[in-house]
Amino acid sequence: MTEQKFTLHVREFTTTPGPRFKEDGHYSGQEFREDYLLPRYLEAVKSGACLHVILKATKGYASSFLEEAFGGLVRQGYKKSEIRKHLKIHSNDRPWYEPEIYSYIDEA
Repeated sequence: MTEQKFTLHVREFTTTPGPRFKEDGHYSGQEFREDYLLPRYLEAVKSGACLHVILKATKGYASSFLEEAFGGLVRQGYKKSEIRKHLKIHSNDRPWYEPEIYSYIDEA
């Protein structure tokens, strides 16, 4: 892994994360994954780096949003081991989100 660091703040997408799917409402986990998370993740992988996803400065997260955003990577065909290698979750103010997200990746 290189020293280059890629960072994605969820607040770049929204401060009010919404439902699981686009058809269920605005700022969905699906939309976040497709439009923000996946492009940045692939850029980090291509560079041999790690994408750091920062979860602070939002109103909170529904489990459906998080599961679709992160577990959805596995369902799209990305390997769990590679996701864990190239994706780090940071949530200092709500530390329970980190293990929750990794469980969604592992269980997808």
